Amino acid sequence: MSFQSLNLNPAIVQALTATGYTEPTPVQAQSIPQAIAGHDLMCSAPTGTGKTAAFVLPALQRLAQPAKPGRGPRVLVLTPTRELAMQVTGAVEKYSKFMQRVRTGTVLGGMPYPKQRKLLESPLDILVATPGRLIDFIDQGKVDFSRLELLVLDEADRMLDMGFIKPVERIAGATPAGRQTLLFSATLDGNIATLAKRLLKNPKLIECEATKENHDNIEQRLHYVDDGSHKHRILDHLLRNADLNQAIVFTATKRGADRLAEKLSDDGHFAAALHGDMNQSQRNRTLARMRSGNVRVLVATDVAARGIDVASVTHVFNYDLPKVAEDYVHRIGRTGRAGNSGIAISFAAPDEGQQLKQIERYTGNQIERHVIVGMEPKVKPRSGAPRGNNERKRFGDPRKSFGGNKRSEPRASWGGKPSFGGNGGRPSTRDGGGGFGGQRSRGRG
Repeated sequence: MSFQSLNLNPAIVQALTATGYTEPTPVQAQSIPQAIAGHDLMCSAPTGTGKTAAFVLPALQRLAQPAKPGRGPRVLVLTPTRELAMQVTGAVEKYSKFMQRVRTGTVLGGMPYPKQRKLLESPLDILVATPGRLIDFIDQGKVDFSRLELLVLDEADRMLDMGFIKPVERIAGATPAGRQTLLFSATLDGNIATLAKRLLKNPKLIECEATKENHDNIEQRLHYVDDGSHKHRILDHLLRNADLNQAIVFTATKRGADRLAEKLSDDGHFAAALHGDMNQSQRNRTLARMRSGNVRVLVATDVAARGIDVASVTHVFNYDLPKVAEDYVHRIGRTGRAGNSGIAISFAAPDEGQQLKQIERYTGNQIERHVIVGMEPKVKPRSGAPRGNNERKRFGDPRKSFGGNKRSEPRASWGGKPSFGGNGGRPSTRDGGGGFGGQRSRGRG
């Protein structure tokens, strides 16, 4: 099947061809014709299956048709996070490249109100928004939904997990009753089904299975840890390996990300935190510093790491195991980009056997267990899982390679050039200057 066979506007097909896309994914092949036909949709599709294009392309197809005069948006896309909103906006710009001008705006938290208020006062075709900030403008009477034709709920399950169910219902209630609604979610049960029943009219049900990524180019390792101190010592040791170019370390909480980034900086690593409590300009600057090589270790939460595509990331660490197995696949996919190989290392405490089992069941693979000489866990894992290769085989004897018990200084080979400031001082966790590069992946945090 080709995109031409979906009866898309020629200008949209031209943009897809220019991007290198010739065949729709299963979720696109099933969703696009139903959406173009005007049906409400309940679509279950995991991360990485092409959901964004599955609703952006029908939205653009609708915009190719005449509309009643007005200033408010014809299409509203609600997303749970700022990174995802920016990703959707980027997709709109890419796929509408050869259409007559499509006026797109983004309203999200962490950005100045005046600029967004001015945006809402201008004519719009597509508005991409996070629920909290959009509610603020609705309360101020700044949003005109009088000509809205299409409402898209992207990653609806994430929005509900983040407590947005009431804002989503309120926003939907402010839109015309005759609108078309497309709901995309990883799951369609429980609260999602209840929400869909209230907001959708005779929806078509589309369910696409996850295409499990093999990640054959990513070596996956597991270290059992006794406690937080033991875990930090292993992380510190592994971060000093000369083969590590840049790393992303995932934590469960925003506060944990700040604390760990500060501790790693104290230990001599060029580290910075990235999480949802930072405003967008701070996050953009931090990512720019990473892309320029001034940050070697990025400590991030799942939400903040959504959309990071940095080919120079050689290692990913699951400092805290993810609560949802699917997030494990998303996390480790931050390395091994652009055809490169990568290494993903996870830490598991003795009481995290169930989380580990869920991850291995989801991926269909057992993560190879590793032990570092001199840092062996004292507490045996309760699951009785096999112990794997001695770390000395891969990293060398730490007592020889890294100076025994003495803490090594950061090595010059980490960047290959003096891009870390060159002042000999301790790196700061504050953000520097810069911009935001491209984003491709989608997920949680």
